[in-house]
Amino acid sequence: MKVFVSGGTGFVGEHVCRALRESGHEVRLLVHRSKAGVQENGITYAEGDIARLESFAVEVSGCDAVINLVGIIREFPSRGATFERLHVQATANMLEAARRAGITRYLQMSALGTRPDAVSAYHQTKWRAEEMVRESSLEWTIFRPSLIFGPRDAFINMLAAQLRLAPLMPVIGSGSYRLQPIHADDVARCFVRSLEMPETIGQTYELCGNDRLSYEELLDTIAVTLGRPKPIMPHLPLGLMKLVVPVLQNVPQFPITMDQLQMLLEESICDGAWQHVFGFEPRGLQDGIAEYLRKT
Repeated sequence: MKVFVSGGTGFVGEHVCRALRESGHEVRLLVHRSKAGVQENGITYAEGDIARLESFAVEVSGCDAVINLVGIIREFPSRGATFERLHVQATANMLEAARRAGITRYLQMSALGTRPDAVSAYHQTKWRAEEMVRESSLEWTIFRPSLIFGPRDAFINMLAAQLRLAPLMPVIGSGSYRLQPIHADDVARCFVRSLEMPETIGQTYELCGNDRLSYEELLDTIAVTLGRPKPIMPHLPLGLMKLVVPVLQNVPQFPITMDQLQMLLEESICDGAWQHVFGFEPRGLQDGIAEYLRKT
């Protein structure tokens, strides 16, 4: 099968593209520049801007399926990186490009916690993108992963870097809010298997690992994996942080936005029912992060 992939140069995208190639699929990968027109290792690079339909629509022709992985966790409006542009408009463009090319199979990356009454702009725009997919005439499947970890992840690596500097990790609020991280390879396996599973058409799957941890337990796990003592965790009052974060969130170096704080407090957990559909157990968190944290 020849698969057109957008967002394939990012952290999760690299895992999805590798899994597609290992399963015998051809990949046509949307890129901004550099490798456009190059073919290597089962990947053909196609130049275009996901926010400008006419710049890439012709590249979708001849493919059998479309995978949209485009997404951001934080906005940088000065760079054109907004939720509206890269969640909503990008999805609309991918759906239209698939329609023009006569492609019916379509897979969409969303996020756990996406829902119609979402508070964060991140989840609101993810929901609007999902609605467009559901309302299309395509044979769609939507995936909503929890926190994704792997060698190039942003979150786990950021926390590990801080723990290497000092065993002091400030925690916003109680630190009892929970997460169920899932390895990028496991997310990729679900995407690839879905292409060959007609029963996944018209379905939405929440993806999470088997390790359900509080934020404090996650920090402890990272420290133990690094061979460091468990960190000291001074708690920052939630009310105070809700005043501070809006003032500083537009500073790129500031580590958290109100959207991210909201999503952290809402938790990111699921029941793991996806395992019964896709037929495998996810990789354990500690073993998974040990593979890359101990090498750096």
